[in-house]
Amino acid sequence: MVLNQATDYALRITLFLAKQEEGQITEASVIRSTELVPERFLFKIMRSLVKAGIVKSFRGKRGGFMLGRNPKDITLYNVIEALEGPIVLNHCLIDIDKCNKDAAGYCVIHRELAKLRNELIARLQGINFKMLVENE
Repeated sequence: MVLNQATDYALRITLFLAKQEEGQITEASVIRSTELVPERFLFKIMRSLVKAGIVKSFRGKRGGFMLGRNPKDITLYNVIEALEGPIVLNHCLIDIDKCNKDAAGYCVIHRELAKLRNELIARLQGINFKMLVENE
């Protein structure tokens, strides 16, 4: 599993916004130049983050973006899921009917991949942006 480039940008953007003063609205051009995000990606990424409630968007002359929640309430998992969708690892973990052996209910590989997925999700949910700001 490799996170796509948009997700990498989204993680960096969220960290950048988490470092701003609470309530500060930051212009898109500042985010773009500070985090080196191509303009073509920035607004697509921001739409996903806004839709997930991670970021708030403000229009107009003094428009821009700010976090939609407290940094302690935004995890790595939240951002990854907003851009990538749910973490799955294998098709049978989404839908047991996807198993071409019809064995998902008793398959040792299915069970182990499910454990790994759950451990990964728990670990990502345990890392919030307040922690990341404090550890930078």
